[in-house]
Amino acid sequence: MNNSLNNSPYFRQPASVQSVMLRVLAALIPGIAAYVWFFGAGILVQIALASVAALAAEALMLSLRGKPLAMFLGDGSALVTAWLIALTFPSIAPWWLTVCGTLLAIVVAKHLYGGLGQNPFNPAMVAFALMIVAYPQLMSQWPAAGATDFATQWQAIFGSRQIDAITMATPLDALRTALHTAEAKASVASVLGANPAVGGLGGKGWEWVAVGYLLGGLWLLQQRIVTWHMPTAFLAGLALVAGLFNLIDSTQFAGPLFHIFTGGAMLGAFFIVTDPVSGTTTPRGKLIFAAGVALLTWIIRTFGAYPDGIAFAVLLMNITAPLIDMYTQPPVFGHKNGEAP
Repeated sequence: MNNSLNNSPYFRQPASVQSVMLRVLAALIPGIAAYVWFFGAGILVQIALASVAALAAEALMLSLRGKPLAMFLGDGSALVTAWLIALTFPSIAPWWLTVCGTLLAIVVAKHLYGGLGQNPFNPAMVAFALMIVAYPQLMSQWPAAGATDFATQWQAIFGSRQIDAITMATPLDALRTALHTAEAKASVASVLGANPAVGGLGGKGWEWVAVGYLLGGLWLLQQRIVTWHMPTAFLAGLALVAGLFNLIDSTQFAGPLFHIFTGGAMLGAFFIVTDPVSGTTTPRGKLIFAAGVALLTWIIRTFGAYPDGIAFAVLLMNITAPLIDMYTQPPVFGHKNGEAP
């Protein structure tokens, strides 16, 4: 019998974890397709490496914890973490870097805290933060647009690291250099105008990858996998602070479009900030949490040592999530705010 017939007509059947995770993976495909088109198929190798490492680590930890493999291994959560790690790491990173980051995410950031639903920190962002602190040079070698020869990328992943000819500085890297190099202090405008054909967004293909993530994120909203609160608060918050400082001094601070369509902003807005486990759960709390991530992201990008601050911003806000939830709980039905039920 269809269980939905036994429910009241105004209740929706809760989606299974597997169904949610599979739709999240599907939503990432437009961004991945754009990534492959502009930067080559090396990203597919990284996704495969991260996926295998994540599933192996998940199986090992479930076995050690005495959990049924059939019930938990196929829920798709490990694959979502793996894909997010691969998409935030350089696609020509050495294979062991991606594998180590994935193992740390699954074993340490997820299972040592109790597994799915218990981890206080976003596992993919833990992996990124640890790896960029430990191996900043390797985490800063991004493929140049058009350097799509698969054999060369394969060699970079599994062989020698003589890859200067196929790497480039991302728009955020170029902006950070302009802001922190004395002789380039007045050259931020040249970074923003690197590709006039895309309206000064930094160009080089990254803006189209961001558009792919945007399309996937809008589909997740339509599917009600995520709510509007976090993506809207994050993108609006990032645009607001970037726009304000750009108005104050456009030679030192990039504008809203640059910050939204470069780096991991669009990926973060729909696929990272919206993590239901390590983030907040109340409607007002989601707005505060995502706005906080946006502000910290802009501060780290502009004044920090790392070009993209989303991972660190998310982890810092993860610490505040329980407190935000506590102070933004809606009142119990039939009672006023602050009144005990």
